[in-house]
Amino acid sequence: MSTPTLDIRNLSVSYSTPRGELKALRNVSIQIPNKKIVGIVGESGCGKSTLISAISKLMATNATVKSGEIEFHNSDILKISNQQMSELLGTDISLVFQDPMQTHNPVLSIGRQMVDIQFRDRLSKVEKYNRASEMLSLVGIPDAEERLKQYPFEFSGGMRQRIAIAMALMAKPSLLIADEPTTALDATLEVQIIKRLRELQDEIGCSILFISHHLGVIAELCDEVVVMYAGEVVESGSVRDVFHSPAHPYTKALLECDPGHIKEKTRNLPTIPGEIPDLVNLSTGCVFAERCSKKHDACEERPQFSSLNTEHFVACHLTGQENAL
Repeated sequence: MSTPTLDIRNLSVSYSTPRGELKALRNVSIQIPNKKIVGIVGESGCGKSTLISAISKLMATNATVKSGEIEFHNSDILKISNQQMSELLGTDISLVFQDPMQTHNPVLSIGRQMVDIQFRDRLSKVEKYNRASEMLSLVGIPDAEERLKQYPFEFSGGMRQRIAIAMALMAKPSLLIADEPTTALDATLEVQIIKRLRELQDEIGCSILFISHHLGVIAELCDEVVVMYAGEVVESGSVRDVFHSPAHPYTKALLECDPGHIKEKTRNLPTIPGEIPDLVNLSTGCVFAERCSKKHDACEERPQFSSLNTEHFVACHLTGQENAL
């Protein structure tokens, strides 16, 4: 088996708050294989943003890494200097953020911004400009050379997100982190962005960590999926395994709440009862127990990860029980 592009092992991150230590991530382990797209899905508060900030070393001042490793290119990101990290970001690791309307400098032309981000490359200004034009064409923006002269406000939200993707992929990074890049777009543009992102990933050969709350996007784009809940990984595996044979009650509840799975007309959309647990005062048992319809005595203890097959893993006491779900 080849070495993964990114290997996160037993990562725990906490925030200091007036109420006490908020345990945002606890023993999170995720692998991003070479040239694969891994999706992370979960409710708000599950730790997706904290995970991204830890990988990019852009954590809040009150955040502390309690344990773990984030291995990238045979180096632990958590141990390298800020200078070394700044050299990785924008070259080997690129990021695309959620809101395309806030990504670009409003007073500089798109061409100027796309040339400026190539400051590490020893190319002439003309070569950088031509490269920027080629990237705009790759993401499906017509008349790219002329559009480079325009300013962000002259583009739609969908085009601005395509530009953000073009800028992120310009350095041909080993890892692209996409933080809900389609959330602010309508359904038609969302489909276009997903298709274009897959095409570019195939062409460039990078790995992608794709963050989303939209299960349909994860199913369409990703090769593997990681389900997170309240700062923990509760299930992981191939998209086919997790979506067709969910093994954790939380995963099944998420799928049942997806509007795409509603087969009959209804006025009431399905929801998961209860609330995410208090991450300051966590119980010692299963983190999902208070919201789980399958709760039983064993849930008073924290479940360990077990394998359903070579690619499908779940942390649940129900694993192996007949008709558990």
